[in-house]
Amino acid sequence: MKFWIETLGCKVNSYESNYMKESLLKSGFLFADNMSSADIIIVNTCTVTNIADNKCLKLIRRIKREAPNALLCVVGCSVQNNYETYKKLNIPILLGNKDKSKISTYIKNYLDNKELYRYQDNNRDLPFEEMTLDDFEHARAYIKIEDGCDNFCSYCIIPFVRGKIRCKDFNDIIKEAKNLVKNNHKEIVLTGINTGAYLNNGHDLVDVVNELSKIPSLLRIRLSSVEVTELNAKFMEMLKVNPKFCDHLHIPLQSGSNTILKLMNRKYDMDYFFHKIEEIRKIRPNISITTDIIVGFPKETEECFMETYHNAQKLKFSKIHVFPYSKRDGTKASLLEEVSNLVKKERVQKLLDLSKKLENAYEEQFIGKRVEVLIEEAQDNISIGHTSNYLKVIIPKKLKRNDIYEVEYEKSCDKILN
Repeated sequence: MKFWIETLGCKVNSYESNYMKESLLKSGFLFADNMSSADIIIVNTCTVTNIADNKCLKLIRRIKREAPNALLCVVGCSVQNNYETYKKLNIPILLGNKDKSKISTYIKNYLDNKELYRYQDNNRDLPFEEMTLDDFEHARAYIKIEDGCDNFCSYCIIPFVRGKIRCKDFNDIIKEAKNLVKNNHKEIVLTGINTGAYLNNGHDLVDVVNELSKIPSLLRIRLSSVEVTELNAKFMEMLKVNPKFCDHLHIPLQSGSNTILKLMNRKYDMDYFFHKIEEIRKIRPNISITTDIIVGFPKETEECFMETYHNAQKLKFSKIHVFPYSKRDGTKASLLEEVSNLVKKERVQKLLDLSKKLENAYEEQFIGKRVEVLIEEAQDNISIGHTSNYLKVIIPKKLKRNDIYEVEYEKSCDKILN
């Protein structure tokens, strides 16, 4: 039988979907060419915003309409957060964020005995669910090293649906990385719900990075995201001396206003954030620093928003991922009066316009300079990849996927140096 997996949301979901795929292949199932040809369809859901929830439900209703004979399995964060809603949709296999690793067993039981499986565990104190990959579908391979979050930012539902922080065994991470490198992956992205909080048997995130750096054929190590409060002196020292650690950090700001940061229950103020960014750039002047910003948070006045705008401008991010505030029932922020949708929309556009200007300014520094590109996609007459500092490069030539090439960076196109 053939299966298909639709993944919504973050890099952790991508990793878990890759694990489910590998597990099903090892169990004798085949991966379909597309969703319409699949006998089994798995949807790995996201609940970070209302839009994410609606997108998941819309996709599931479409699948039920267009592929009524396929076995539908729906898993993940949106199920965890909206279990009763999903139960009403009569989905044969339905589970939240626990036991995704057992999906092949549940599918086999259903195919053999028509045994339904619908389960949601609301216990936050969960063990780390063991998943290990031998390969990854993208050139940049992800390793999930951590799950859960204990920060409880006032707008965020994720600590409730993902549970407490728990971490992967240190030795298992190194073993998994070596397997991925054997399958020709030259860049590994360490990911988690709160990746910087990694701690296992006395080893922290920096220990993981340093140990991975000893693998000869692993050329790049990247973080999916890290909180500014987790960039301690040990991390900064690693940034100075470790050439395999990528020239890119994604550090969520969320707001550039101290008033709003306090309402959000973020663990820093703007002085702290500015100091850390300055410290990073003293070590690596050309590093790309990207961020997330939420606009239209409850009680965000025009003055608060303009503080965010001007501070983002001063921080010179190379890209801003902008999100309109989305009310999540059960969070502290959901009790506060909301900013109008029209105001949110206007503020989102202003920050997106700023992001584009900052992005262009950052890219212009590298025009005419030599950069190294990891090839992620290769077709007949075009190759696409990213540099260490996450500049996207398009090369008008078919090159070998997963290999790194030196190119001269141009604004419109990038050519291999002779």
